[in-house]
Amino acid sequence: MPDYGNLSWNTRSVSEISCITIGMSALKYSEATLIPPYIRLNSLPLISIMNNRPETKDWRTPGNCLVLMAAAAPFCFGIWMALLNNFSVEVVKFGGSEIGMLHSIREIPGFLAFTAVFVLLLLREQVFALLSLLLLGLGVMSTGLFPSEYGLYITTLIMSIGFHYFETVQMSLSLQWLSKEEAPKSLGRQISSRSIASIFAYSAIWLLIEVFELDYIWLYLLGGGVTISMCLFIWFSFPRIDGHTPQVKKIVLRKRYWLYYALTFMGGARRQIFVVFAGFLLVQKFGYSAANISALYLINYVITSFVAPKLGGIIGRFGERNALVFEYVGLIAVFLTYAFVESPIVAATLYVIDHLFFSFAIAQKTYLQKIADPADIAATTSVSFSINHIAAVFIPVLFGTYLWSLSPSYVFFAGAAMAVVSLILSLIVPRFPTEGHETIFRPQLNKAPLAGG
Repeated sequence: MPDYGNLSWNTRSVSEISCITIGMSALKYSEATLIPPYIRLNSLPLISIMNNRPETKDWRTPGNCLVLMAAAAPFCFGIWMALLNNFSVEVVKFGGSEIGMLHSIREIPGFLAFTAVFVLLLLREQVFALLSLLLLGLGVMSTGLFPSEYGLYITTLIMSIGFHYFETVQMSLSLQWLSKEEAPKSLGRQISSRSIASIFAYSAIWLLIEVFELDYIWLYLLGGGVTISMCLFIWFSFPRIDGHTPQVKKIVLRKRYWLYYALTFMGGARRQIFVVFAGFLLVQKFGYSAANISALYLINYVITSFVAPKLGGIIGRFGERNALVFEYVGLIAVFLTYAFVESPIVAATLYVIDHLFFSFAIAQKTYLQKIADPADIAATTSVSFSINHIAAVFIPVLFGTYLWSLSPSYVFFAGAAMAVVSLILSLIVPRFPTEGHETIFRPQLNKAPLAGG
């Protein structure tokens, strides 16, 4: 990875500066001595042009680095997720208890994400993010090579270690590199880039399955290979980028962040209903094929690629509290409808709406950015990922073994109950959260800003 220290992004090359300096010195010398007046006058526009030459903007900015990293991960992870239910049922012969066990194993690295803060004692965050991205790609590439129960468990664990460490560090870098004013829109652009990468992934799956009838092994190799290639491109193209504030290199648990921790915990529990059971319902109950699931994911990400950037601006205008309330009211309705759905079209529509609500995670991230000490960002995001995955470790296996086996509806009733708890928590978020005013129970010391929170 190139290291340019503290040089500005728009620094001219040495050769360019040298040429300009030599040229201007020669023109000044000619003005005094050698060159006739008519030539010296014609030289003045040249000097003016050289002095007023516009700066060439370097594309290797922190924002572009974050966008490319955000796009690299979902390409292979999206392929892994889109094929998982069909691969596990058709090839590995999984049932409800096995799929629950698989997802519980997948979430173990997420539960251990707090250990990222210890890795940062040895590696810089930018390097750590790219190594995690590399591990993610390797895990996905190897999935199709081991089509057995324990083979799928092991490759899933490898993939998950890379994925969860990457997500932890990438969120931390975003909150460090971006200002509070630009964060909502920039996070929206990152979600949009994820969606666009996923669109390419699911389009490739549909084309390769329906037209070329490729086996699962080649699809997994494609997904992992593209992500590894993007990782190497980012590694060799971007210089070292440092945050504005040195980060605490220890586990941070602060009492005043309790509401963020609670929202994060409930978000992890709610996520499992979609990731594990909503997709499994489409395959097991309604007989959706791998191509059908890929087309559905494609629809999801086409919508998200347009909505997410606008959503970031909306959250910046109306505030985190209103965004979270809207999200959880919508999720209650979605989960209750899941419980009674009998139409494959209605089920697919719910799946799209359910996925769209994930974009509202921007509100939780910007809420943390506004209430946290800037030095706590890396440690707090590591801890929050572990909190997010506490429920994720036991919900898939318990719900898959006990609730799903009785009736899939019970799983979605439980999801609606989780959304109710999240709604109550979101009402405690202040209209204008700041450091020292993290909940409505703590008085606001400063005057509220004119713009939305």
